[in-house]
Order: sequence, then structure tokens, then C-alpha cells
Amino acid sequence: MNTQRRILWPGAVVGAVVLMAGACTGSAGGTEPTGGAGDCVHVVDEATGETGKECLPLAPESARVDLAEPAFTHPTRITNPLHPTSEVDQVVMGGQADGEVFRTEVSTLPGTKTITFDGKTVHALTEQYVAYSAGRVHEVALDWYAQADDGSVWYLGEDVFNYEDGVVADTEGTWQAGRDEAPAAMIMPADPQQGDVYRPENLPGVVFEEVTVKEVDRTVDGPYGKVDGAITVREVHMDGSTEDKIFAPGYGEFSTGGQGGDLEAVSLAVPTDAQQGPLPTRLAALDRAARAAQDGEVTDADLGAVRAAWTAYRASDAVPKLLDRQMTRDLDTLAGAVAAKDEEESVDAALRVAQNTSDLRLRHEPVRTVDLARFALWARQLGIDAAAGAEGPVAGDVTALELAWDRLRDDSAASAEVTAELRHAREAADRKDVAAAERLAAGLGAAVAQMK
Repeated sequence: MNTQRRILWPGAVVGAVVLMAGACTGSAGGTEPTGGAGDCVHVVDEATGETGKECLPLAPESARVDLAEPAFTHPTRITNPLHPTSEVDQVVMGGQADGEVFRTEVSTLPGTKTITFDGKTVHALTEQYVAYSAGRVHEVALDWYAQADDGSVWYLGEDVFNYEDGVVADTEGTWQAGRDEAPAAMIMPADPQQGDVYRPENLPGVVFEEVTVKEVDRTVDGPYGKVDGAITVREVHMDGSTEDKIFAPGYGEFSTGGQGGDLEAVSLAVPTDAQQGPLPTRLAALDRAARAAQDGEVTDADLGAVRAAWTAYRASDAVPKLLDRQMTRDLDTLAGAVAAKDEEESVDAALRVAQNTSDLRLRHEPVRTVDLARFALWARQLGIDAAAGAEGPVAGDVTALELAWDRLRDDSAASAEVTAELRHAREAADRKDVAAAERLAAGLGAAVAQMK
């Protein structure tokens, strides 16, 4: 994930045309498209895409720490503790945006991507960012990162896919270093100090952000205790808005926004928050109850079983505040939907309850085990949505399966079988054949059950 990502929703404009005065080349990441002091990057109205006359309030060039040419000897050995590719296998974030439930899964994918820019070829790690709105796939990004020899982490681009009703609506915000004069961009200094300025995205006309470090050596409340060594930064965006974010060792991006409005914050991260030992008995009971509620029409008995299992588990184990709040909210929504006999809302709320339960499992089980369970979760959801004839959700379910599979696939025969079944499911979703998708859902669940 671009650890400077803004929460974007339908109607937001990414990649609107930005006018510059006196632009020239320089040395940041090999190219400095906005030139030296005195250049103007004009404010862009995100709602209309119109370029205004005002210039963004940018810091002086003398404050920037991203102007030196980076060298990349071992670019995939990322050790910077404030960047998630260093110490994190997977992080789950939650919150809300524009009144909708917001949840993300951020994972480092296997393998590397080769990117050529400024006459050099660099191998980069790929981080998969998946954002869910009200439980459904909303935005996906594949972000590419490399660490320079001085310990700073550089952002080499991203593939962005914005979804509406289960299908890709646009790919705005996509960029890659070396294409269309796009430079590599520093996304985290080696040793951030108060007053440091850098630009994690620096391609005016497509993406642009300038960051100033406001505080260092902070102690923040983590999911399971205090976390030392955090920093606070302030971002300036193309529309002239600003946003404060916190980054913390063992998490990377820790939070943005606040409780009163849009919020994206860490629910938990592994291995940072992992606890050795078997899955707690009461969490296993909650998982069974959540799966039963997801798989079919939710009855009062299903709801009662989930509530009882949740009450028992939260009394027996520490639960991060954000996950506690989200599970309670989703169970209340589920109860309201059952009482109102609102089947569509009931299906979506039950899905979110199952997602929350999978997140809790992440503290006690390997990431691969939890991702296999998530794949099975989406296979069940595919069958539910296909049986309801919901073409958009079916397409989104297949996307969620594909994203989980990108983290899971291997060279085994069982993996090859799942890959083949998943390809058939994509073909069925693309031709809006929900009957075929329903038949394939059971096969996907059975095939992935053979994997370890």
C-alpha cells in the first residue's frame, strides 16, 4: 500500500491536470519535475477536476531530504522500521469513510518486480493493498518499494484499480517510475527528523503529495499496548487539503483521520501483535458461529449464537479497541437487519462479522492459515451471492478470491487445481453467468481445503 494513501471514494478525482510554472529537471530520484523554489503546483478541485489559480503551500526546497540521487545495492532488503515491508507480514486496518464501514488488508506479496528508471534497473517488493467498503472490494493497489543504501525507502509506483459494484470502474492514480518522466519518490526517510520534507508521489498531473515530519519519538497506544518510536507527519494533497498521519515501528502507517470523521487505523499487525499458542477455544467457537451465520439466511438462533460466542470470547481474551468496536457495530447492524427482514443488509453484515473473526484469528495463527480461511470465506460468499442472482457482488467475490490467491498460490498440484477453478469462476463472472458461478463456488471451497 502506498503508506501515504488518502481514503478515496467514488467521485474523487485522481490524476486531474495540474499546471506548473517554470518546471525543470533536477535530481530527486533522478528527476525533479516541479523544479526549484518559486515553482507553482496549482490546486486542483477534486470534485470537478478543474485547476485553480492558487498554488499549493509547499515547503522550501532547503527543507527537503529527498533531493539526493538514491543508490540501490540491495533494494529488497527493507529494514526501515517505519515502513510496513520491513517488519510486517500483514496488517489489517479499519475505520470508516463517508459513513461507510472501512477495512483494509495489506500484505507483502512473494517475488519482486523489476523497474527501470534513470538508466538503472531496480528490483522492488510488491505490497498488495485491498480496501473494502461495507465488506465489499472497493479499491486495490499493487505498490512497489525499494530501500536505498542509506536506509530510506523509495516508492516506485503503483497499479490502482477502483471498483464499483464489483467491477473495475477506473485505474486512476496508476503510475510507475521511468514512465512519462515519473521519478522514484522517497516515502520514508532513513531517520526522520522534525521538519524533514519529502514527496512520496511527485508526478503533478497524475499524483502529488508533499510530507512534513511534525513529531518524532512519540509513544502511541497500539492494539495490544504502548508503541514507542512513532512519528507524526502532515501531508499536503493536490486539492490543497492537509492530513495528519502516524507511522509506528512494527506497523508502518498506523492511523490517519480521527474518531469524529473519516478514520483508517491499525486493527492489528503480524508478527508485531502475534501471540504463540493454539487458537483459543472461545475464538474457535466464535469462528464457527460466524461461518454459520454467513452461510445462508440468518435466523434469530444464528444471531443469538454469534452474540453469545462474541460475548464469551471478548471476556476471555484481549481484543483491540478498534476490532471490538467494529464487531459490536456489525453485530448490531446484523440484528437490525434480521429484525427488519432485510435480507441484503443481513448478508452484508454477516459477511463483515466473518471478516472481523478472521482478523482476530490472525493474532494466533500463521498468515497463510488465515488467508486460506479468507479464501474459503469468499468461496462461501460467492455461492450465496450467485444463488441470489447478484451479478455485481458475484464479480466482486471473484476479485476477492483472486486477491487472496495472489498471496497463497504455490507450485503444488492442489494449487494448480484451485487456479484452474478460479479461472473458470472469473470467466463465469465476466459473462454474468451466476448459475455457473454458484456451481463453481463449492468446488473452490473444496479445492482450497486440500491446501496447507
